[in-house]
Amino acid sequence: MSDDTPNGAAAGQAQPAAVRMQILTQYVRDLSFENAVAQKGAPGGEVQPEINVQVSLDARKRQTENQYEVITKFRVTSTNAADKTPLFLCELDYGGIFHIEGVPEDQMHPFLLIECPRILFPFVRRIISDMTRDGGFPAFNMDPVDFVALYRQEIQRRAQNEVPANQPLS
Repeated sequence: MSDDTPNGAAAGQAQPAAVRMQILTQYVRDLSFENAVAQKGAPGGEVQPEINVQVSLDARKRQTENQYEVITKFRVTSTNAADKTPLFLCELDYGGIFHIEGVPEDQMHPFLLIECPRILFPFVRRIISDMTRDGGFPAFNMDPVDFVALYRQEIQRRAQNEVPANQPLS
Protein backbone atom coordinates (compact mmCIF):
# COMPACT_ATOMS: atom_id res chain seq x y z
CA MET A 1 0.00 0.00 0.00
CA SER A 2 1.40 3.40 -0.94
CA ASP A 3 1.68 6.39 1.32
CA ASP A 4 -0.36 9.28 -0.14
CA THR A 5 0.83 11.94 2.30
CA PRO A 6 3.40 14.47 1.07
CA ASN A 7 7.03 13.66 1.83
CA GLY A 8 5.97 10.39 3.41
CA ALA A 9 4.64 12.15 6.52
CA ALA A 10 2.51 10.03 8.82
CA ALA A 11 -1.21 10.69 8.87
CA GLY A 12 -2.10 13.26 11.49
CA GLN A 13 1.41 14.72 11.55
CA ALA A 14 1.34 18.47 11.01
CA GLN A 15 2.96 19.68 7.81
CA PRO A 16 5.00 22.91 7.99
CA ALA A 17 3.23 25.83 6.36
CA ALA A 18 4.62 26.88 3.01
CA VAL A 19 6.53 30.14 3.07
CA ARG A 20 4.65 32.90 1.31
CA MET A 21 6.23 36.30 0.70
CA GLN A 22 4.78 39.21 -1.19
CA ILE A 23 6.40 42.59 -1.77
CA LEU A 24 3.70 45.15 -1.02
CA THR A 25 5.75 48.23 -1.84
CA GLN A 26 9.29 49.52 -2.27
CA TYR A 27 10.41 53.10 -1.75
CA VAL A 28 13.27 55.54 -1.35
CA ARG A 29 13.17 56.76 2.25
CA ASP A 30 16.20 59.05 2.01
CA LEU A 31 18.58 59.90 -0.81
CA SER A 32 21.52 62.26 -1.13
CA PHE A 33 24.48 62.78 -3.42
CA GLU A 34 27.33 65.20 -2.78
CA ASN A 35 29.80 65.95 -5.56
CA ALA A 36 32.87 67.26 -3.69
CA VAL A 37 34.76 67.80 -6.94
CA ALA A 38 32.13 70.26 -8.21
CA GLN A 39 31.96 72.03 -4.83
CA LYS A 40 35.72 72.39 -4.25
CA GLY A 41 37.16 72.17 -7.75
CA ALA A 42 38.91 69.37 -9.55
CA PRO A 43 41.85 67.82 -7.71
CA GLY A 44 45.23 68.46 -9.28
CA GLY A 45 47.08 65.60 -10.92
CA GLU A 46 45.81 62.14 -11.70
CA VAL A 47 42.67 60.92 -9.95
CA GLN A 48 42.58 57.32 -8.79
CA PRO A 49 39.22 56.78 -7.10
CA GLU A 50 38.89 54.48 -4.11
CA ILE A 51 35.32 53.48 -3.32
CA ASN A 52 34.07 52.33 0.06
CA VAL A 53 30.58 50.85 0.56
CA GLN A 54 28.96 50.58 3.99
CA VAL A 55 25.71 48.67 4.44
CA SER A 56 23.36 48.57 7.41
CA LEU A 57 19.97 46.94 7.79
CA ASP A 58 16.89 47.42 9.90
CA ALA A 59 13.63 45.50 10.09
CA ARG A 60 10.50 45.89 12.14
CA LYS A 61 7.06 44.36 12.41
CA ARG A 62 4.20 46.59 11.30
CA GLN A 63 0.82 46.84 13.02
CA THR A 64 -0.87 44.86 10.25
CA GLU A 65 -0.60 41.10 10.76
CA ASN A 66 2.22 39.40 8.81
CA GLN A 67 3.62 42.70 7.52
CA TYR A 68 7.23 43.79 7.99
CA GLU A 69 9.23 46.83 6.93
CA VAL A 70 12.87 46.32 5.92
CA ILE A 71 15.22 49.28 5.39
CA THR A 72 18.57 48.90 3.65
CA LYS A 73 21.02 51.75 4.16
CA PHE A 74 23.92 52.24 1.79
CA ARG A 75 26.72 54.79 2.14
CA VAL A 76 29.10 54.95 -0.83
CA THR A 77 32.14 57.20 -0.52
CA SER A 78 34.80 57.85 -3.12
CA THR A 79 38.16 59.41 -2.39
CA ASN A 80 41.24 60.07 -4.47
CA ALA A 81 43.80 57.37 -3.63
CA ALA A 82 46.70 59.78 -4.12
CA ASP A 83 45.77 62.39 -1.52
CA LYS A 84 42.58 61.04 0.12
CA THR A 85 40.51 64.06 -0.95
CA PRO A 86 36.80 63.28 -1.22
CA LEU A 87 35.28 62.89 -4.68
CA PHE A 88 31.66 62.05 -3.87
CA LEU A 89 29.33 60.78 -1.15
CA CYS A 90 26.16 58.88 -1.99
CA GLU A 91 23.68 57.83 0.70
CA LEU A 92 20.53 55.82 0.09
CA ASP A 93 17.96 54.43 2.51
CA TYR A 94 15.75 52.08 0.51
CA GLY A 95 12.81 50.27 2.05
CA GLY A 96 10.35 47.56 1.31
CA ILE A 97 7.16 46.42 2.96
CA PHE A 98 6.66 42.66 2.86
CA HIS A 99 3.77 40.36 3.66
CA ILE A 100 5.33 37.15 5.02
CA GLU A 101 3.61 33.96 6.15
CA GLY A 102 4.85 30.49 7.03
CA VAL A 103 8.27 31.45 8.41
CA PRO A 104 8.80 30.06 11.92
CA GLU A 105 9.23 32.79 14.54
CA ASP A 106 12.80 31.71 15.35
CA GLN A 107 13.74 32.09 11.66
CA MET A 108 11.96 35.38 10.99
CA HIS A 109 14.85 37.64 12.04
CA PRO A 110 17.40 36.14 9.61
CA PHE A 111 14.73 35.90 6.91
CA LEU A 112 13.98 39.63 7.21
CA LEU A 113 17.65 40.65 7.23
CA ILE A 114 18.90 38.28 4.53
CA GLU A 115 16.14 37.40 2.06
CA CYS A 116 14.30 40.73 1.99
CA PRO A 117 17.45 42.86 1.39
CA ARG A 118 18.52 40.37 -1.28
CA ILE A 119 15.27 41.07 -3.14
CA LEU A 120 15.67 44.86 -2.76
CA PHE A 121 19.34 44.92 -3.79
CA PRO A 122 18.96 45.10 -7.62
CA PHE A 123 16.85 48.24 -7.23
CA VAL A 124 19.38 49.80 -4.84
CA ARG A 125 22.20 48.98 -7.23
CA ARG A 126 20.45 50.67 -10.14
CA ILE A 127 19.62 53.81 -8.13
CA ILE A 128 23.23 54.19 -6.95
CA SER A 129 24.54 53.58 -10.47
CA ASP A 130 22.21 56.23 -11.87
CA MET A 131 23.07 58.70 -9.10
CA THR A 132 26.82 58.45 -9.61
CA ARG A 133 26.43 58.79 -13.39
CA ASP A 134 23.99 61.70 -13.09
CA GLY A 135 26.33 63.28 -10.52
CA GLY A 136 29.10 63.56 -13.12
CA PHE A 137 31.09 60.38 -12.42
CA PRO A 138 31.28 57.03 -14.18
CA ALA A 139 28.33 54.85 -13.17
CA PHE A 140 29.24 52.81 -10.09
CA ASN A 141 27.95 49.24 -10.47
CA MET A 142 28.10 47.94 -6.94
CA ASP A 143 29.20 44.34 -6.43
CA PRO A 144 26.57 42.02 -4.94
CA VAL A 145 26.33 42.16 -1.15
CA ASP A 146 26.64 38.91 0.82
CA PHE A 147 23.75 39.47 3.23
CA VAL A 148 24.37 36.12 4.95
CA ALA A 149 27.93 37.16 5.86
CA LEU A 150 26.70 40.61 6.91
CA TYR A 151 24.07 39.00 9.16
CA ARG A 152 26.62 36.61 10.71
CA GLN A 153 29.05 39.49 11.41
CA GLU A 154 26.29 41.44 13.13
CA ILE A 155 25.23 38.46 15.24
CA GLN A 156 28.86 37.91 16.24
CA ARG A 157 29.26 41.60 17.12
CA ARG A 158 26.08 41.47 19.21
CA ALA A 159 27.26 38.33 21.01
CA GLN A 160 30.46 40.13 21.99
CA ASN A 161 28.44 43.14 23.19
CA GLU A 162 25.67 40.99 24.74
CA VAL A 163 22.91 42.50 22.56
CA PRO A 164 19.89 40.20 21.96
CA ALA A 165 19.94 38.76 18.41
CA ASN A 166 16.32 39.69 17.66
CA GLN A 167 16.85 43.42 18.22
CA PRO A 168 16.96 45.58 15.04
CA LEU A 169 20.34 45.76 13.37
CA SER A 170 22.09 49.09 13.33
